[in-house]
Amino acid sequence: MKNDLERDTKFTHLGRPPAGLGTSVSHPVTRASTLLFEKAEDLYRNDIRGYGRHGTAVHDSLAELFTELEQGVGTLLFPSGVAALTAPVLSIVKPGDHVLLTDSAYGPTRHFCMTFLARMGVETTLYDPHVGAGISDLIKENTSLILLESPGSLTFEIQDVPAIAKAAKAKGVTTLIDNTWSAGLTLSPLPMGIDISVHAATKYFGGHSDVMYGAAIFADETRFKRAQMTAKQLGNASSPDDAYQILRGFRTVLPRFRQQEATSLALAEWLMTRDEIQQVLHPAVTDHPDHALWKRDFTGGGCLFSVVLTPLPESDVIRFIDNLNLFGIGYSYGGFESLAIHCDPQLRRNCAEELTGPLVRFACGLEAITDLKSDIEQSLASIF
Repeated sequence: MKNDLERDTKFTHLGRPPAGLGTSVSHPVTRASTLLFEKAEDLYRNDIRGYGRHGTAVHDSLAELFTELEQGVGTLLFPSGVAALTAPVLSIVKPGDHVLLTDSAYGPTRHFCMTFLARMGVETTLYDPHVGAGISDLIKENTSLILLESPGSLTFEIQDVPAIAKAAKAKGVTTLIDNTWSAGLTLSPLPMGIDISVHAATKYFGGHSDVMYGAAIFADETRFKRAQMTAKQLGNASSPDDAYQILRGFRTVLPRFRQQEATSLALAEWLMTRDEIQQVLHPAVTDHPDHALWKRDFTGGGCLFSVVLTPLPESDVIRFIDNLNLFGIGYSYGGFESLAIHCDPQLRRNCAEELTGPLVRFACGLEAITDLKSDIEQSLASIF
């Protein structure tokens, strides 16, 4: 396929079986554990699949799309976003190593580093997401990995990704970024120098809140092969039905993402005009402290953002969430439905001290913006 085609075209046509007499548009789902061979010597070939755990044609097509999305050399697929992050990490670190983790990281990432890696004898240091090139001063002789997330999943700080990648490369340190917020559609970290980009494909690529999945895309063959072996040794496998669901979601991710991105920005800008809102944490709005950095590195936004409410008791914040009718109460984002959660129980200590009121996170779905505004308006009226 020509490289100058637009993403809409590539995502429609890549990874499909060649047309024939009555060929299905998509690869059929193959469910198999044992794979049979005509000749005994074929059992030990390295150039073919030997067992069902190693994937199917559907997995291959999905991996091809993720590799194209992130301009990488290869993709590994996993049964969840967390698995897509932890397996590559385990392929990199060893006992005695040191990891740098952004203080704005997704909760399960932080928990994995502080518990599982700690039991392995790996030390983790949290760094300020605004550290930029200054991260060079935090790199030790035994630092093997820097874990980024931009923007942060609750407080939406934008990191200087190219500066961190440059500092890491200068000292031979691997970088891995959680790129779920942008779906890889508005941030391209591998060309910026990042080594591994990870997605919770559960979200935008699933699109319907009914399947969990993950993908890790690699910028170089060496790290890809090492992580591939680690994933194999850990018994990594994902259902062909789940892979098919994500592949199907991939075909329509662009129009869904564009609508959700537009809704989130319009909602954020409207909330900036409300007296009940002290601050809107959406990097695409002009008064966000990292807006200039976002504008430099991103080509667009995402569906997720947070707001800081005027100070009020936690019971009122909970009542605000409960009184919303169109926003579901639940984790995740990127599905067809809008969601809202109160974030204060999840906040890291330093961040909690900086905020001047309760934090609420909104995930925008495919509902009409006018209806979402009306829903928030009536719920705000019930507590103020």
